Amino acid sequence: MSYNLLFVCTGNTCRSPLAAALARHALAARDADDVAIRSAGTSAWPGSPASSEVPLVLEEIGIQLGEHEATELSPELVEWADLILVMGLSHRRAVEALGGASKVELVTAFLDGAEAGQPVLDPIGASVETYRRTRDQLQRSVDGLLDHLESSAVI
Repeated sequence: MSYNLLFVCTGNTCRSPLAAALARHALAARDADDVAIRSAGTSAWPGSPASSEVPLVLEEIGIQLGEHEATELSPELVEWADLILVMGLSHRRAVEALGGASKVELVTAFLDGAEAGQPVLDPIGASVETYRRTRDQLQRSVDGLLDHLESSAVI
């Protein structure tokens, strides 16, 4: 049985592709091959590539982005997902409007401390250093998420 995770941001060019790549890498390191990962955007231009900074900040920590084309959030994706991880409250509302209220969480919900439940910094149009901060916040969030899923025997 496969477990389906969907990461959602606005344009599906920065935060959600970063989170998806980080999750794939972390799942491989945990030998969890029964989890499918996808990403989407609430206002995506379908087919758009990831922002140029995304593969750069991933490669800095030894992760390859791979092929990525922006995907618009849809009812079909919401239905496909077992758990939908969003970057902010507007994304949560969009998922809820498509029927996903019972399976949506802020990606930071599984963190401890001050970051728990906080929106993820949107780096679009900002410096590479901002992309690094977003990557690091997402990496902590993904680790917390996967720890939670393992302790719940989901993965």
